[in-house]
Amino acid sequence: MDSIISMFSSYLNWDVKSLLFFSVIFILTADYFKNRQPSSFPPGPRAFPIVGNMFSVDFKRTHESMTKLAEKYGNVYSMRMGQSWMVVLNGFEVLKEALVTQGDSLADRPDLPLFVEISSGLGIVFSNGNIWRQQRRFALSTLKYFGFGKKSLEPVILEEFSNCAKDIKSLNGKPFNPHLLMNKAISNIICSLVFGHRFEYGDEKFTKLMRWFDKGLKIEGSIWAQLYNSFPWLMRRLPGPHQTVQNIWDDVKDFIREEIKEHKQNWDPSDPKDYIDCFLNEIQTGLSGKGQADSTFDEENLVASTWDLFLAGSETTSTTLRWAFLFMAKYPEIQAKVQAEIDSVIGQSRHPSMEDRANLPYTDAVLHDIQRMGNIVPLSLPHVTSRDIQLGDYTIPKGVTIIPNLTSVMFDKNEWETPNTFNPGHFLNKEGKFVKRAAFIPFSAGKRVCLGENLARMELFLFFTSFMQHFNFSMPAGVKPVLDFHFGVTLAPMEYEICITSR
Repeated sequence: MDSIISMFSSYLNWDVKSLLFFSVIFILTADYFKNRQPSSFPPGPRAFPIVGNMFSVDFKRTHESMTKLAEKYGNVYSMRMGQSWMVVLNGFEVLKEALVTQGDSLADRPDLPLFVEISSGLGIVFSNGNIWRQQRRFALSTLKYFGFGKKSLEPVILEEFSNCAKDIKSLNGKPFNPHLLMNKAISNIICSLVFGHRFEYGDEKFTKLMRWFDKGLKIEGSIWAQLYNSFPWLMRRLPGPHQTVQNIWDDVKDFIREEIKEHKQNWDPSDPKDYIDCFLNEIQTGLSGKGQADSTFDEENLVASTWDLFLAGSETTSTTLRWAFLFMAKYPEIQAKVQAEIDSVIGQSRHPSMEDRANLPYTDAVLHDIQRMGNIVPLSLPHVTSRDIQLGDYTIPKGVTIIPNLTSVMFDKNEWETPNTFNPGHFLNKEGKFVKRAAFIPFSAGKRVCLGENLARMELFLFFTSFMQHFNFSMPAGVKPVLDFHFGVTLAPMEYEICITSR
């Protein structure tokens, strides 16, 4: 009897082993056939079954990993994240060909699960088709109406600088971390346009909002976001930072809904005072039957678009200024030269103006190379092919995610004389005049170029020039500036303290 049981048990064990063995073979075979690509598809690093190249990339330095892979596989190469293929574009000529020349085929965003669940396909940044076209067009025209990119916005920016400078002066040159203060100062400018008012720096809700932005963007650039986008069915059921980021953005949206609710109580359709008022007018027009038949104006799109503008209009500019402080502290001789130029052109008796830019070539060049070296959005935002496209010798099918590697352009040795060195001379000719470089594309290029580029340029110039006009920047005693970064959707400097003293 024991021998029969033993035989049956042995048979059962082998049966289970056989089942597991054939299951693994089936999964691996299915994975191979599902993910094989034609010979015309761009080459890339060998992908592991199921996970693809998920663990071939250092997600703390993703942009550097991807730039290094281009040295081996060329400026157009492929990677597989889970079951999804992506093509990474490197070098100025390749990005220009893809985003500008063939821009119509790359105007869409991919349906990445994490971003789809956060945005619901609404708003400006991650929407496509009619929603994207209507919302982007409306945002541009409305913000322009309120001074977006125009001289009339200069007083708002300069007033915010004055508020920021007041807080800095109160520290009397003591070391402090400028992160939160700069986020608040820059966010207040977009708040003036979108909400119609600014927030006091001590406002508790506003402070929470700034912290949420910072944390959310770090998670979205981490391996957790990539895992979620590759295996959403699994990650939805597992705890981790990917769950936290959704809660963060839900809290931000609730903050925006409160602002909209307050706007409704004082809303005068005949006298719109900000972006939200104008959007409410569009919603009302649609409800009255006078709007377009395919109108995308509703309250959920208002929340999503406001969130996009608020986020895009805050983080990148404030992060660039934090890089600027570090570079000025590290290179005091450049700081002194900028200050001397500002003193000779503007002096101390008046505020800077955008009209001064043409007469401040060295200051402008310094600011541009800070942007280049800071490399704020190193991998831009993802695109997706809406039809098959040809790039060089390769065919990229419809539905493939495209990663424009801006890092490869900003540090391209074929475009910059000293790509890895902070060198304002990159933007100056032999006569010392400012020279615009085609490969300077920190705001990306093509149809999805950053909507807030003009505002960001204005904010950066006026804030940076004002800071240089009134303050000196140095590290605390015994501390050397460290130009290392924290990778996320944006590339931010590691947290630091700095001494800012009145001149």
